Amino acid sequence: MSIHDFIKKIKNHEIDIVEHTYKLIEECKEINKEYNYLNTISEDLALNSAREIKIQLKQKNKNIKNKKLLGVAVSVKDAICVKDVETTAGSKILKNYKPLFDAFVIQKVREEGGIIIGKTSQDEFGFGGFSVNVGIGFKVPKNPFDIDRSCGGSSGGAAGLSQKLSNHIALGESTGGSIVEPASFCGVYGLCPTYGRVSRYGLIDFANSLDKIGPIGKNIEDVALLMSVISGYDKNDSTSLNTKNENYESHLKKPVKGMKIGIIKEAFGQGVEREVEKNVYNGIEELEEEGAKAEEISLELPIRYGIGTYYMIATSEASTNLAKYCGMRYGATEKLEGSFNEYFTKVRSSNFGDEAKRRIILGTFARMAGYRDAFYLKAMKVRTLMIQEYKKAFKKFDALVSPTASILPPKFEDIEKLSPLQHYMIDVMTVSPNVAGLPHLNVPVELECS
Repeated sequence: MSIHDFIKKIKNHEIDIVEHTYKLIEECKEINKEYNYLNTISEDLALNSAREIKIQLKQKNKNIKNKKLLGVAVSVKDAICVKDVETTAGSKILKNYKPLFDAFVIQKVREEGGIIIGKTSQDEFGFGGFSVNVGIGFKVPKNPFDIDRSCGGSSGGAAGLSQKLSNHIALGESTGGSIVEPASFCGVYGLCPTYGRVSRYGLIDFANSLDKIGPIGKNIEDVALLMSVISGYDKNDSTSLNTKNENYESHLKKPVKGMKIGIIKEAFGQGVEREVEKNVYNGIEELEEEGAKAEEISLELPIRYGIGTYYMIATSEASTNLAKYCGMRYGATEKLEGSFNEYFTKVRSSNFGDEAKRRIILGTFARMAGYRDAFYLKAMKVRTLMIQEYKKAFKKFDALVSPTASILPPKFEDIEKLSPLQHYMIDVMTVSPNVAGLPHLNVPVELECS
């Protein structure tokens, strides 16, 4: 049953929304026992929302039947604030934090009748591509097809839950590929929108100039529906684009015939698993059969320098953003004792995970006097060059195609053997569109795990 059919049945009283929500929450609890997709299940919030919808339907409220997400379950990545629901960004340092407000996207979801069912698991503050860098005390989410494999990151819980649940859409967040990459590993659709198209108000920052909130769903129709709801101008976000909102569902009806598609040459070959390359080309052939025209294009700068550029910018901004978690203003605290530096060191050492510490150190180094020009500012200049190269490509092509990830979902035992740099390289295909602020979409092409 599609979400549109589900909403129709809710409106016609063919489905009892309270009973349905209760069963769905119980299903989430069972799934979570094995897969660890949810850090928090917001049972009371979900059931209260369902009861309110039922009351309004009984009262034949005229506005209720116009709501785009009426009764639809929406999970929320744990970096996005939901009022009175624990929101940790997957970090021990924010344990027990309950926001006093809703993020902009949560306001929009609630206005359209969506039911918030919980906060999904993630790498701590979004620092990872496999969802294994969870904070101290959190559990690693597992691939919905094979519990011995990663479900990708950092929105791993959102993508895994999207594969397991019906009549559900997830809100994910991406800084360098954290929507599309886990969507790829879990066989669902993930859309990372244009920077500024969706408000970041209420998002716990990783890197301000890169962070984007976007939908993850079992099919493209669900993704387009949620995108139509959450996009739009927000006066509370200085980076929000003041442009006319779109009905993204209307784009799904447009044919691909006549579209010009650029196949990024550097995204194939060495380092890309044979099964991945074969299945992506099969997908391109399907587009050509529908009338699209595809040809190779060279984008050496984004592929070759994307990782280095991204990590200089992202870690520098992350280092600045995480400075506020010092034991006095925000987050966890400890007993006040020792010197200024001793106290701050104790709080941050005992509450940040290893990867968070690594990125703080990298970013702090890149911003230090004497190094800022050599690293951070140079990365910003390369970013400008990358944007220019993409602009040039889009003068000729309507869309660019590459694999989302160069490998199939790896086993946890193999991930443990990877160096930090090898962890970072999983994002080689996705960091450049994020750096350039471009929208990108993961499209599942095949389920093939060996």
